[in-house]
Amino acid sequence: MLTRSLLALVAGVVLSLAFEPVAVPVLLVPAVTTFFLAVRGLRGRGGALVGLAFGLGFFVVHLWWLRSVATAAWIGLAVAEALFFALLGAAVAVLVRRRFWPLWVAGAWVTVEIWRSSWPFSGLPWGRLAFATVDTPVADALPYVGMVGVSALLALLSALLAWVVVARGRDRWVALGVTGALAVLTLLPALAPYQPVETGEATVAVVQGDVPGPGNDILYDSDGVTENHVDATVELAAAVEAGEQERPDFVLWPENSTARDPFGTDVIGEGIREATAAIGVPVLVGAIVDAGEDHVLNQGIVWDPETGAGDRFTKRHPVPYGEYIPFRRYLDMNFGELARIRRDMLSGTRVEPLEVAGVQVADAICFDIAYDDGIQDQLTRGAELLVVQTSNATFIETDQIDQQFAITRLRAIEAGRWVAVASTNGVSGVIAPDGEVVATADPRSTAVLVEKVGLVDDVTPGTRVGAWVARVCVLVTLVALLAGALTYRRSVRHTA
Repeated sequence: MLTRSLLALVAGVVLSLAFEPVAVPVLLVPAVTTFFLAVRGLRGRGGALVGLAFGLGFFVVHLWWLRSVATAAWIGLAVAEALFFALLGAAVAVLVRRRFWPLWVAGAWVTVEIWRSSWPFSGLPWGRLAFATVDTPVADALPYVGMVGVSALLALLSALLAWVVVARGRDRWVALGVTGALAVLTLLPALAPYQPVETGEATVAVVQGDVPGPGNDILYDSDGVTENHVDATVELAAAVEAGEQERPDFVLWPENSTARDPFGTDVIGEGIREATAAIGVPVLVGAIVDAGEDHVLNQGIVWDPETGAGDRFTKRHPVPYGEYIPFRRYLDMNFGELARIRRDMLSGTRVEPLEVAGVQVADAICFDIAYDDGIQDQLTRGAELLVVQTSNATFIETDQIDQQFAITRLRAIEAGRWVAVASTNGVSGVIAPDGEVVATADPRSTAVLVEKVGLVDDVTPGTRVGAWVARVCVLVTLVALLAGALTYRRSVRHTA
């Protein structure tokens, strides 16, 4: 058990190296294969221990950036996520005894990935296998099978490779053939990349205003953050009037570009009105809006130069213990960093895209970009362009910003859409539907990116089938586990 646990621990660390900032994706399949091999031959309890070691090795490294919030948050979340892999290890220990086991263990991997990405408190999607495929031929499969589908292909490829290792005689040749066929199938989309049909175009101005002071604290000078974005937009307007810059169709500000309620604070509202009046086009403002004495909303607000605040999108997945405290009414959490969260952020429920300057825009606010549901809802309801409003100031000196930007690039490929990303101080950019970064701004700088983007109204197959792939994986896993439990129970009775 010690050898297996150490092997799994190392495999977890190796898997983390497939993601940013190291980003060596070729390590992904060998790492997951090693995990499956380490669990094979164990009972459920042993599999859980090995799975826990693998999860700790992975998440302690992958979530290293969370130390910028608090060491306790980093360790606590890493342990919590590792517990999901303990359950996965127990499940794999049961499923590898069944015929066609690579199918079942791959389904179990995806099931746990889906589970931890949605529960508890919205879950944490960070570390999904698909998120490590940026700048690889595998990413070309995203428009066809979606994020869940790519994770499933990679998990199955890893399980089949484990089968190659343990198979003997003729079975090994069969395993090699099946593994090779799946590898070819996974890479096949790279030979015929998805080509979205653009039905129009728009010019978008992405504003990165920067954060005063140390740069990692929006609240250090929240009014200064807003002022920076107002000034940058006014300067853009001057450049437009001078003929030095093309007038955009709309302007994109980041999350927390107004960290105080623009409707309850005169100076903030006046600043936004000054900016919109100067540029003469709508500005999609990122604002914290009061929702009573105990709650706030994190919103993207379409602010028109003539009619003022209009259509809004509310963040779908606020961060637990970062933007709200679960069970606050039952638990006293008024200590440490948690004491700074005086009001809880409410979750948004909007499923339709925003209309900004006549363009149907799918909005994702910060971590929303890592979740499937909000993006799929808006894309299937007519969104022509995807925008990301994010702050990331808390993580500006960490690798989190690179991990999130990689996820955003993969979303562009999956959705077959142009993506405009506005961050308070990094990473902002404009991304083409093939994942290419067309323009980007340096972190910790004030910058305005003005780019022409294409508009697309067709929905990729991956966007449509992603949820169904998830359901199939969950169903297959539950059926296989039930069958395995029944078989085990019968064997125990027979032995007795």
